[in-house]
Amino acid sequence: MTQTKPTISTAFHKEVEEGLTAFPKYLSSKFIYDKKGDKLFQDIMAMPSYYLTDCEYEIFETHKTAIAQAFTSKSGFELIELGAGDGKKTKILLEHLVTRGDTFTYLPIDISQNALDGLEESMNIDLPQVDIKPQQGTYFDVLEGLANYNSRKKVIVVLGSNIGNLLHPQAIDFLSNIKKAMSPGDLLFMGFDQKKNPQVILDAYNDPEGITAAFNKNLLHRINDEMDGTFNPDQFKHWEVYDPETGTAKSYLVSKQDQDVRINALDLDVHFNAWETIHTEISQKYDDSIVEWLANESGLNIINDFADSKGYYKNYLFEKK
Repeated sequence: MTQTKPTISTAFHKEVEEGLTAFPKYLSSKFIYDKKGDKLFQDIMAMPSYYLTDCEYEIFETHKTAIAQAFTSKSGFELIELGAGDGKKTKILLEHLVTRGDTFTYLPIDISQNALDGLEESMNIDLPQVDIKPQQGTYFDVLEGLANYNSRKKVIVVLGSNIGNLLHPQAIDFLSNIKKAMSPGDLLFMGFDQKKNPQVILDAYNDPEGITAAFNKNLLHRINDEMDGTFNPDQFKHWEVYDPETGTAKSYLVSKQDQDVRINALDLDVHFNAWETIHTEISQKYDDSIVEWLANESGLNIINDFADSKGYYKNYLFEKK
């Protein structure tokens, strides 16, 4: 009897097979996020060296009145957050909107159902006044559906370093797709990590506690758990590099030795040479000129921006051209 190769059942299965048979090898950072990955990312955001969280908190606390005034509409609005995660930063704005008496529906969207369940539970405790409608899926899954929300103003929110996980051509595609889902009068509110001292950036992604390393290695644990893989995560080293010319930080898992890995669910054997890499993540950094170029290429106009006191991070407000 001829054995057939197992059917690729999920996007995760498909991308693992594609990434680990490519040269050079790669895995997508979006698959880091399960219950364990969500918790590790919360731990990363709490690290002193991970400046992004504190910067965005500062922006929201300092500029929440101006931001809320831009969002508001007499007939109410839909607040749609892509990659909502645990929503801790967003709650600063939500609380202020509730205090102002604004009428809105909060639609958090995330690839992790675990994160959404936790967010909805905490919202019901902390801000039960908010009408919340979570949606699970990737950005690209839900963007087409956003165009159907056209009975009142949409405010699409993308916080943290979400846009930074995309190379510029992908970022333009992402922004262009958001623009297609926008009607005249809708807004996009998006965070962009700014170029700065390269050491500050490296320290944010290469913490001595090893939390970021554990976060990246969760990809290997997920393959082991969900695809009956034989990765030994201890035989891979987390490595971070940053190019100040392009503004690109890259994360890798580097094989410490010559080794073979079996992934039974894919009927796949993967060989690693000593010091061979798996590229797992990029985190792009920006300045005003790059963001303006991305906006122009995507059919968007920048109408305002809000920065922290160090200028490490900015939230830009866009409208459709």
